[in-house]
Amino acid sequence: MASTLKANGNGRPSNIKHPSAPSLMMNSHFASVGEDASQEAYEHGIQVIDEDKVFNESLYTYLNLEKIIPAGFNYHLISVFGSQSTGKSTLLNYLFGTHFGVMAEQDRRQTTKGIWMSKNKRGGSGKGMAENILVMDVEGTDGRERGEDQDFERKSALFALATSEVLIVNIWEHQVGLYQGANMGLLKTVFEVNLQLFVKDSKTIPKSLLFFVIRDHLGTTPLRNLQNTILQDLSRLWSSISKPNGLDNSKIEDYFDFAFVALPHKILQPERFEAEVEKLSTRFREGYNDRKKSGLLDEAELPVFLPQYHRRIPADGFAVYAEGVWDQIVNNKDLDLPTQQELLAQFRCDEISREVLVTFDEKITPLEDKQAEDAKMGKPTVIPGLGTAMNAARANVMKDFETNASRYHKGVYTRKRAELESKVDSRLKALFQKQLSAAHKSGVDNFSNAVISAVKSGQKKGATYDFAQIVESEKKEALAKFESEAQAIMVEGAPWSNFKQEQKLFQKDLDEVSSRLRKEEMRRLATRVERWVRSRLDESIGLEFNKIGTGRGGAGAPEHGERPPSEKNLWDRVWTIFTETVEDSEKRFTDRAQSFDASPEEVEVGLWRLRRKSWGVLRAKIDEEVMEGNILLKLRENFEDKFRYDEHGVPRIWRPTDDIEGLYTKARESTITLIPLLSRFRLVATSAPPPLDAWIGNAPPSVTSADEEDLAPIGGVDEDEGKSLEEEMTILTDAKQADLSVRFKKTADGVYVEAKRSAIGGMTQVPLYFYALLLALGWNEIVAVLRNPIYFLFLILLGIGAYVTYTLNLWGPMARMANAASQQALEVGKERLREFLESSDTGRQAMAMSGRQGRASGSRQKEYDEISMDMLNGDGKKKQKGDDDIDDI
Repeated sequence: MASTLKANGNGRPSNIKHPSAPSLMMNSHFASVGEDASQEAYEHGIQVIDEDKVFNESLYTYLNLEKIIPAGFNYHLISVFGSQSTGKSTLLNYLFGTHFGVMAEQDRRQTTKGIWMSKNKRGGSGKGMAENILVMDVEGTDGRERGEDQDFERKSALFALATSEVLIVNIWEHQVGLYQGANMGLLKTVFEVNLQLFVKDSKTIPKSLLFFVIRDHLGTTPLRNLQNTILQDLSRLWSSISKPNGLDNSKIEDYFDFAFVALPHKILQPERFEAEVEKLSTRFREGYNDRKKSGLLDEAELPVFLPQYHRRIPADGFAVYAEGVWDQIVNNKDLDLPTQQELLAQFRCDEISREVLVTFDEKITPLEDKQAEDAKMGKPTVIPGLGTAMNAARANVMKDFETNASRYHKGVYTRKRAELESKVDSRLKALFQKQLSAAHKSGVDNFSNAVISAVKSGQKKGATYDFAQIVESEKKEALAKFESEAQAIMVEGAPWSNFKQEQKLFQKDLDEVSSRLRKEEMRRLATRVERWVRSRLDESIGLEFNKIGTGRGGAGAPEHGERPPSEKNLWDRVWTIFTETVEDSEKRFTDRAQSFDASPEEVEVGLWRLRRKSWGVLRAKIDEEVMEGNILLKLRENFEDKFRYDEHGVPRIWRPTDDIEGLYTKARESTITLIPLLSRFRLVATSAPPPLDAWIGNAPPSVTSADEEDLAPIGGVDEDEGKSLEEEMTILTDAKQADLSVRFKKTADGVYVEAKRSAIGGMTQVPLYFYALLLALGWNEIVAVLRNPIYFLFLILLGIGAYVTYTLNLWGPMARMANAASQQALEVGKERLREFLESSDTGRQAMAMSGRQGRASGSRQKEYDEISMDMLNGDGKKKQKGDDDIDDI
């Protein structure tokens, strides 16, 4: 076909007509703006906006006739944008079966004036296309009819961009890379106005798809290169436009997605053009982004109707929506995009509400942040000037809303005003309540600190003071300050602005604090006395328990009968020290309590608590002393003092003649009897526990639950605990005693074995009678050797050889050679024997049986080899797995 073309255009193929793309000079059967159209006039579509910028009020009628209104959100809107006479209408007719007027080749003039709309005529299910597709044909740009008047071009392009999900940009291949030819100047203006009028941020405004259809693509330049050129031009264009505040760093990808397709020449390649258009039409279907398949699918087959492009305007409100958009573009009014009168008022009131709340936020948010920061730090403070700021912010926001929104639908305005007032009041109420809470807390803290300070000041001066008078004076001052701070944050006109209930709660808390202050001071005094008791008992009781493992001679260690005072009177000494220490502390407490002007009841409660706390200190100290490690160490020291030292305190050096077993048994049994002694807190005189219940006494009548909440229960004193005095005085349970006995015996056994080893190790001298016995038993052999010349000569030669070998230092090499030769001979013999046995069945059976017996005997031998003196217990038997070696304790 290319060979038939000539440079001057002669021989150009004639235009091939297509049923779906009629060559019309005008849009017939389209309802134009301003006419009282009949139903037949809407057969092919409707003129939405005419060339004089007049919006067609019959748009709703057309949508209703085409059954778009019942679709709700199930519809889509596409617009085409591009230079005049580039085949935009023809492309739409081919794609969607519409009947937009197209240009006649013989007369190149403008055919589409204004903006026209038609519903997709090809059908959805049959062609794989989505249902209810509305197509807008926009007047071409750069036409000679309008000349330099680009006002309508910009406004129509902006209208298409603001309302459409997909904007088809129709461009010739040779226009790619050009500024004016590719409509870059117009796009720049449209983008700027679009940001100023419609776009608030990239998160709340739906994206649009810019679908670039590159016409008359010859294939010389790949589509990928053309796509990169366009994207680069758009990026530079976006960076050069003027953006609103807050959108300076935005990117074009935040608001637009891009798709590209190339179509062959319609005149030169009609068959390929129709095939590619048919393929392109299948992409106008609904889909979604699948991140798992991103990059795996062919972009040329992806659907174009994605959920993020839809404007979410119901079909029955689209006509009003579109008219509002056009009105905004033409008159530059505030845009609200309503669907009907009430919805218009609803959207507009919401917009005004957001706008007035911005100023409200500027004033209130710092105050909220201040309160939140103080609360997070645990120090809520009273913010000065909060009431003035809240009143001013509330009055301004309601006044601004009323000024801008009162002209809209009254019912919607009233409802939205109530919603705004509710939002504002909810935040102000939170500020109000938190301020009262901060005043409440700071007032209580200041009251408490003031009373404590006044009491301490009176104590330092040594003068008498009236505690009730101090409390009453400080309470009046705190109430007056709270009321003043609450009055300062009253919000005028707010029904919730009342602090009477909070004032009553504040006064109630002051009463509770004042009643607790005296008890708290008494408790602080009691705490200081308790620390003094703890320090005294830690030292005194520790010394008494340390006496258990010291200073005994082994010969005097009794197995039964009278015990030394250091062991027998242990609990008597502990009880005496304890009661004397507590009596001293009670005197200290009583003397210091007088300076607080405490009542006898408060002193009685303090002394009762002191006795209970002191017993807890003593019990904790005893438990510490009888912990497993401590008590085993004391028992071992006691045993070693009795076993390793004589009656004069001199360390023993063990000899085989010493009665090690007797001393060991006596010392061990004497030490073991200490375990039952330590297991029960008993007095020697009564052989019974000390009278702890009588010593502590019953709880005074004035004791409250708060006085008892930090007291540990005591057996025999607190009946509801179900624990007797005997159980309270049990230091070591029977199971613990048994365990201590076993572990101590193992420790003592280790000391005993060590002593036996040292005694046996001293026997190193050979007895003299052994040599006489050796001479008597070997006399006959000696005489026989001396009398026989051959034996005697052999003995002489053997002696000479031994001397020569010794002189030449050959004993070592000879021994190694003999050992090597014997080993080699043994290995050769074993190998020959193995070969012999393996040659017969009987031999192989015998080898197998010998191997099993050898393994069994080997395991037994290994078991015997592993038994050593260290693994024997006190009875000379092998230790079990559960036995622990505690020789190093």
